[in-house]
Amino acid sequence: MVTRTNARRNPALNSRPNPVVAFVVAFFGNFIVQRFLLFLLTIWVAATVIFMLPRLTGQDPVKEKLLLEAQRGGSVQAGMNEMAKEYSARLGLDLPLHVQYVNYLSDLSRLQFGYSIAYFPRTVNEIIADSIIWSLGLMTVTLSLAFVLGTGAGALLGWSRSPGWLSYAFMPLLTLSAIPQYMLGLVLMFIFAIILNLLPFFGAYSPGNLPEWSLSFVLDMLKHAILPALSILFSAVGFWAIGMRGMMINTQGEDFMVQADAKGLNGARIFVRYAIRNALLPQVTGLAISFGTLLTGAVLVEVLFQYPGLGNTLFYAIRVSDFFQITGIVMTIIISLSLATMVIDLVYPLIDPRVKYSQN
Repeated sequence: MVTRTNARRNPALNSRPNPVVAFVVAFFGNFIVQRFLLFLLTIWVAATVIFMLPRLTGQDPVKEKLLLEAQRGGSVQAGMNEMAKEYSARLGLDLPLHVQYVNYLSDLSRLQFGYSIAYFPRTVNEIIADSIIWSLGLMTVTLSLAFVLGTGAGALLGWSRSPGWLSYAFMPLLTLSAIPQYMLGLVLMFIFAIILNLLPFFGAYSPGNLPEWSLSFVLDMLKHAILPALSILFSAVGFWAIGMRGMMINTQGEDFMVQADAKGLNGARIFVRYAIRNALLPQVTGLAISFGTLLTGAVLVEVLFQYPGLGNTLFYAIRVSDFFQITGIVMTIIISLSLATMVIDLVYPLIDPRVKYSQN
């Protein structure tokens, strides 16, 4: 009798959890789902901003493209306005802004970026596919080498038991990180291409040499990539070295390092398994973010050396106000960077068991 009375007075005692509410709480409480929803939100916000910015300039990319072609031909063609209206209709630029936005999001969900205004009737996806391979090849090699060399040099510089002469040997690496990549490129171009005449200073291969899988073309391609790669490598090595050196100095004051030293462990073992392993975690995070920016290449370096990567393609698209090409390239970069950040968030507990995402 008392139990029934209390149940009637306090319905919460007699209520059962709603299965739908419990499912929603468990679903959205999962870190992986939360991280994926944040990824989608980031893509949507970035896509909206990128859609609006070029259109706020008030420029008509179709008319500018037709005017540029007419100037190259030496005369202004008659009927340009009619041609501009026809091309704008085919590209969907004559539709209301909200309709363009909906169509844009629909195409973006299928990773379709439409036709290029500057290279019509080629699609943006085709242009990105042609350019992305050059940026990936250049940046993957240079970033991997810079990470390995810079992290190793920084670890040795930050290790208190390293010989003193290493500081003088690696110190130039730290100073190079303060020099912009394009400035290093200009210096290298002046020395090796102009004065010594040892290396080419523009393009990805010699004029008239068609891309093919042959030893002569590969050697020619590598020869053209040396100067852009060195410009990026010299600057990036110092960046990784400075970061690793600071983390190594901080790690040596930790309790586990003092305990390992008190146990009489071998110095090489302490250096590799205790110092480097713990100091490497921020470096891995930075590496993942850097890999997310592989597609951007080094825009100024690619423009300087006329390297046909994604950065140089983006530069030309901005010059000619190619809305669709700008949107496609920038969204490809943002998606790759967001994916890399999400992956490193999920993989971090595997690298460091102390990192836990569960609340228990």
